[in-house]
Amino acid sequence: MPATNIEDLIALCKRRGFIFQSSEIYGGTQGLYDYGPLGVELKNNIKNSWWKSVVYERDDVEGLDAAILTKQSVLKYSGHEETFTDPLVDCKSCGERFRADQVPDYCKEEDLTEPRQFNLMFKTNIGPVDDGKTFAYLRPETAQQIFTNFKNVVDSTSRNVPFGIAQIGKAFRNEITLKSFIFRVREFEQMELEFFVVPGTDEDWHKKWVEFRVNWWEKQGVPKKSLELYEVPKDELAHYSKATIDIMYKFPHGVEELEGIANRTDFDLGSHSKNQDELSLKAKVSQNNESNAKLALKDENNNWMVPFVIEPSAGVDRAVLAILNEAFHLEKIEDKERVVLKLKPHLSPIKAAIIPLKKNDEKIVTKAKEIKNKLQSLGLGRVLFENSGNIGKNYRRHDEIGTPICITIDFETLEEETVTVRDRDTMSQKRVSISDIEEVFKKLF
Repeated sequence: MPATNIEDLIALCKRRGFIFQSSEIYGGTQGLYDYGPLGVELKNNIKNSWWKSVVYERDDVEGLDAAILTKQSVLKYSGHEETFTDPLVDCKSCGERFRADQVPDYCKEEDLTEPRQFNLMFKTNIGPVDDGKTFAYLRPETAQQIFTNFKNVVDSTSRNVPFGIAQIGKAFRNEITLKSFIFRVREFEQMELEFFVVPGTDEDWHKKWVEFRVNWWEKQGVPKKSLELYEVPKDELAHYSKATIDIMYKFPHGVEELEGIANRTDFDLGSHSKNQDELSLKAKVSQNNESNAKLALKDENNNWMVPFVIEPSAGVDRAVLAILNEAFHLEKIEDKERVVLKLKPHLSPIKAAIIPLKKNDEKIVTKAKEIKNKLQSLGLGRVLFENSGNIGKNYRRHDEIGTPICITIDFETLEEETVTVRDRDTMSQKRVSISDIEEVFKKLF
């Protein structure tokens, strides 16, 4: 069963090297976290799984890796400068600041200031002189560089709609209210896809992508029963959105958004395009006199057509939290407790632990290293040579960090060319011939 509270996950993450508070030795920095040896492996595995599903396993998506520093004009015409704000209030009693819709119960209404809009974007100076005029933003989302590169991708790949552009990357938001560990932070990663479709087909594509994304989460160990689909009410939609479905998940701190799938209409390409009066835009956009590109395609009648956009957008950090939560199990075995992370093997930070029964025996250690190198060379993920502590402690450690199998090399290995393979979930053990170990390993994935 999932963790009962966030404290259990936080303790596990620090104890086993998944996630640390950033700058902890100096008291930490609120809203910033560092991924440790196991955390970076888990995070990369999640990103790789997403990339594989939306790029490699499809024939209609290309990849992109755009700059983090973002020209001011991009976020001006996207609407971020004007609308990417949260209402901020101060409590005169406790002296703290809150988002207006997230004021805690202990603050009395009469102690709160009037709400004022607070822009969430970080600015940074460009060039040797900080004159307040030459600046860029740290991007608050990965989407806008996908839109500004639309023509580049089309011209260089000869793509036509429907097709998508995928990107995984850092985004930055100066959040007012930080909460629940890595759920809401100031620096995070997004897995974002902009899928361009012919107007009129957008509603059908929207439904398809909701289904596709729910199925992907299930393959990562987050079952459909743990998810809810929330149709955002019309009066709560983002200004660019025709419809948005949020995939909701019951985190330890409550039910919150895990991923959003939005129908963004033609707002984005239309906003960043020149000659807007020639495009018959459905969305309301600001007049753009700075762009030098027409972000449109010719339809079958040789008329300009601005594609609609379907956007599945998921936070990597929220994915880590949800997947860890679902994988967390506390089991009682013979009056003893066992913490085990039942991660899907393709997500496990360590794919297999190779354990010599006697760490000082040269022949056993040499054979263990040979098997480790053989499995590592398959390129399926990290294989760890574990030559520390006794066998029982090693098993318990690898249960807790989610390693699917442990392979023990002992004296029988030297005599019969067999090893002991222990399964994480069942704790069952069986002897396997060294000649078969590669196939046993491959079957996990």
